Amino acid sequence: MSSGPVVSVEGLTKRFGSLVAVDDLSFELAPGTITGFLGPNGAGKTTTLRMLLGLAEPTRGSALLFGRRYRELDRAPHRVGAVLEATDFHPGRRGRDHLRTLAYAARVPVGRVDELLRLVELEGAGRRRVKGYSLGMRQRLALAAALLGDPELLVLDEPANGLDPEGVRWLRDFLRAFAAEGKTVFVSSHVLAEVAQTVDRVAIITKGRLVTLSPLGELTSRVAGAVRVRTPTREVLETALGRAGLQSSRLDGDGLHVAGADTHAVGELAAAQGIVLHELVQEAASLEDVFLELTGGNAA
Repeated sequence: MSSGPVVSVEGLTKRFGSLVAVDDLSFELAPGTITGFLGPNGAGKTTTLRMLLGLAEPTRGSALLFGRRYRELDRAPHRVGAVLEATDFHPGRRGRDHLRTLAYAARVPVGRVDELLRLVELEGAGRRRVKGYSLGMRQRLALAAALLGDPELLVLDEPANGLDPEGVRWLRDFLRAFAAEGKTVFVSSHVLAEVAQTVDRVAIITKGRLVTLSPLGELTSRVAGAVRVRTPTREVLETALGRAGLQSSRLDGDGLHVAGADTHAVGELAAAQGIVLHELVQEAASLEDVFLELTGGNAA
C-alpha cells in the first residue's frame, strides 16, 4: 500500500480552444478514504478523471497516481481500477467472456473472473450476452472489470446509474469495505443523498475550479443550517423571531424550525423575551444545502 498521497493533482488545467474545462485544480487523496467528487453539470469532473487516467492530456499542471502519471505505472491494472462509462462492451460477447479477455490482457488469473462475478452478483448472468443486460447489470460488470487486478485505487464516474435501491445499497457497502482495507475511492456522482451516506470527504468544483475539499462532517457543520426549538409559548417566540428577521415554520406539537440561525441567536432572543425553552437543537446542513450554497445554486 502507498504511504504517500494516492492521488496528487497540482495546477491541473485543460483548455478546449477558448473553453477552460479545468482551471488550476489542486488536491490530494490519502489512502483509505472515500472522496465524493461533486459539481454542477459541465463543471469539469469527467475531464479531470480522464486526465487522471491518461485519456486526455493536461494543457498545464499534473495529475499523478502514486506519484506517477498513469501511463508510467508498473502493472497499472493492479494499482488502479476505473469505470468512466458502462458502455465499453461488445454487445454480442457474454459477460464472463468479456472479463476473461480483460483478465488475459492484464495477466490476471482467469479464476479471478468467477470470483468477481459472484462479488458483483452477476454469477447467474455471466453466460448471457451483454446486449441483454440492463443498465444496472452493465454497471456491475464494469465494476467487476475495474476490480480484476485487485487495485489500490478505484476511480468511478456515476457508478450508481441504473442501479435499483438494493443495488445502490450493495455498492455503498462494497465501497466502505474496500476503503476499510486501506484502499482509496474517488467517486463522481450527482446523487447527493447517496454520496452523503457513502463518502468521508467531499471535493466540490464549479467552472473547473476547486471550491472545497473537506471532511463531510466538517463541511456540513460549518455551513449555516437550522435550529429546532420547542416552547410552551410557541406563538410568542414565533412573533419574536419574525421581528428579529428570522424565518420559522411550525413543527408538530409546540416546535418551531428556524432557518439560517444558530442556537446562540435563538437562545439569546428567547432569554431576552423571558421565553421558556424545552428544546434547542442545532441541525447540520445537508450535503445538498452545502452544495447549492457553494456552487451558487447550480444543480448537480
